Amino acid sequence: MSMTAVSALARDNAFRLVIILGGVSTILLGQNTNRFERDLRIASRPDRPWAPFSNPRPVQHRHTIRDILDQWRQPVIPGLEPQTLFLTVMKQGTHLDNLIATLTGLDLSDVPTLIIDDEADQAGLNTRVNQNEVSATYARLLRLRDLIPHHTYLEYTATPQAPLLINIIDRLSPQFAEVITPGDDYTGVAEFFINRPELVRVIPPGDIGTPAQPLSGPPASLHEAMQLFFLGVSAGVVLDHALGNRSMMVHPDRRTNEHAQYFGWVQAARGLWAELLSRPSQDPDRRDLVLDFERRYDDLTSSVPNLPDFGDLMTVLPRAIAMTQVSEVNAARGQTPQVPWHNAYSHILVGGQAMDRGFTVEGLTVTYMPRGLGVGNADTIQQRARFLGYKRSIIGYARVYLESGVRDAYRAYADHEEDVRQRLIEHRDNGGTLSEWKRKMVLDMAIRRPTRANVIDVPYRRDDFAAKWFDPKAPHLPSQALAENRATVARFVANHLWSLDAGHPQRTDEQKHLQSESVLLRDVYDELLSQLRHSDVDSEEFTALLVQLELYLRSHVDARCVVFRMSGGASRTRSTRDGRILNLFQGRNPLRGSVIYPGDREIREDDHVSVQIHTLLLRDDNGQELERDVPGVAVWLPPSASIDVLVQAQGAS
Repeated sequence: MSMTAVSALARDNAFRLVIILGGVSTILLGQNTNRFERDLRIASRPDRPWAPFSNPRPVQHRHTIRDILDQWRQPVIPGLEPQTLFLTVMKQGTHLDNLIATLTGLDLSDVPTLIIDDEADQAGLNTRVNQNEVSATYARLLRLRDLIPHHTYLEYTATPQAPLLINIIDRLSPQFAEVITPGDDYTGVAEFFINRPELVRVIPPGDIGTPAQPLSGPPASLHEAMQLFFLGVSAGVVLDHALGNRSMMVHPDRRTNEHAQYFGWVQAARGLWAELLSRPSQDPDRRDLVLDFERRYDDLTSSVPNLPDFGDLMTVLPRAIAMTQVSEVNAARGQTPQVPWHNAYSHILVGGQAMDRGFTVEGLTVTYMPRGLGVGNADTIQQRARFLGYKRSIIGYARVYLESGVRDAYRAYADHEEDVRQRLIEHRDNGGTLSEWKRKMVLDMAIRRPTRANVIDVPYRRDDFAAKWFDPKAPHLPSQALAENRATVARFVANHLWSLDAGHPQRTDEQKHLQSESVLLRDVYDELLSQLRHSDVDSEEFTALLVQLELYLRSHVDARCVVFRMSGGASRTRSTRDGRILNLFQGRNPLRGSVIYPGDREIREDDHVSVQIHTLLLRDDNGQELERDVPGVAVWLPPSASIDVLVQAQGAS
């Protein structure tokens, strides 16, 4: 709807050309084209404001497109506005080449153009950036943009990881971000994996085949999922008279031979159950099947408040099974078939990648996905989640069957997605461009990578500082920031009360510290930590620490922090090698079986964030004085602050 609205606004603002890069498959392009034609009323409006072409080719369409553009250069005739060209194109080599050939040679110097790239993180990015080369589709998109002097290139995706993490000098790196808010009926990742985890089921390991141990027959959990689905279809028949659609998706693997196996199992179960239900009620096999369905019915009663009586559902169950169409959705027999949604109320779809990205499964309630994480890219994992969508009204019928590691990854993705959305919204509201946006986000280790490695040429790091120290390696760099950091620390010290910490009476003066115990962590973050500037040596790690602290503060608003002025603020001498401190922390001081001083690393509180402020005199490799009065701020996070974060050093630091 957002793409439709933007296209309509482009038309209202005299854009002469709209190009929709509508996906990498015929099924996705067809889905997008049909929606645009319906919502813009392209075929039904009598005034014909749009001139649509799907996958235009130079021989057939070039002259017509030229003539339509020339209309805009003619004198205005009241009531007869020129048409806006509306080109829907598959993001694939041959079709992009045809589009480029169609537009080449046309006068586009005065043609305001909107280019919408749907699923912009897929196919179009430069997959050869790490070889200092240009991939084919990426090169075609650049040629298309070079052809059109005045255009806006608008990228849409539900998974922005790759566009956000590609190099900011890349021509497809976005300059701004707008977060689209779904309607109230939308059920996202958090709905299933945070708010309603009872809707998610773990497929037992024994029900998932491996190359070494393939399944010899249909897994019991598949039959359980199908029975839940058929009861939901029966309820839809009873309550809604089979209006709309109900669907089940079986997504076993990307390989089509796996699809064929599951397709056969689904068909066999469907046929067997239909036959058993036609037998007399006293038949033992029929009774066993009815008991299975009754167990599934009890399951549904926990999530569907208005579920019809079991007897009523059993009355229509044979019809529900018979009316369900089973389709294998892949390109095993050539072109991926379109799903005939209007032909039947109930569908079971078996397939893989064709049902991944962007593909809408109408009325999807039950998902059975016995495949693992694979390479574990966050965007790939999310794009498989076809069970998300506008289904609040049928959410009680929804069940999602997953391998345990995939279930954990979706739980982690819920936090990751919300974090990225909030950071983009905050940055947008502050008026910044995306080139200035700090590339930092929550990304749990349950998810192996944010996106595919072949489009990322700027490295990122992942950290969790819980139960460990951040200690700066080069706090004297950059030199222009040193004076600012001194002033920041001095202000913080002046604004808080300090007292001598407890310890062994035989400690040296260097081992005695001043501490401030009753400080709000929010104040320490705002007044001290977020104000410090670091060099490239420390900035990426320190930014990751700040991200973790930000997230900790969201759920621990009143958290307190203990801050130590090491050695009471007196200078401590430290050696460096190649400009880096060899060891910030002083070690233990044992004495005849006891410990006079446990070492700097133990100067902390286990249950609170702890901060140490060191004042340093640094010496270089030759022992010569390098810099004095250098503030070195070390931070320790408690185990309760454990959060995995990702930081990439580009844009603002």
